[in-house]
Amino acid sequence: MARTGPILSFLPVLLIGILFGLAMDYEVFLLSRMREQFVRTGDARRSIVAGYGQSGRVVTAAAVIMIAVFGAFILAPDPMIKSIGLSLAFGVMADAFVVRMTLVPAVMALLGRSAWRLPRRLGRLIPHVDIEGERLVAPIGSAAAHT
Repeated sequence: MARTGPILSFLPVLLIGILFGLAMDYEVFLLSRMREQFVRTGDARRSIVAGYGQSGRVVTAAAVIMIAVFGAFILAPDPMIKSIGLSLAFGVMADAFVVRMTLVPAVMALLGRSAWRLPRRLGRLIPHVDIEGERLVAPIGSAAAHT
């Protein structure tokens, strides 16, 4: 006899939190490599191909591992755990393979060089955070040229 089960009211919040964190990790893996290539070469299309080629395997491996882990939750006897596992496995699969591995590179290719530019008005409003130390490279390079 089929029985109805409870609906998890916290499931959407849990899914959004976990999937957003994993999606940002996958995005950083892909785009940081693309950005490194773009800074080196200035060629947007070649940067996308190189970044995708080198980081795509990392994102694929990470996604497959997470899908397997969350998919294993489906074997649990508790229906709440099963629904969490199924939702997370499907969410990671959709995000990693459809959004991160298909749509993001396609949009980056369509935008070309403009994907790496910040609009002037927005550039004046937000602070310039130099995480990679680009400001330090210029003084070091000019000091080495003078010796």
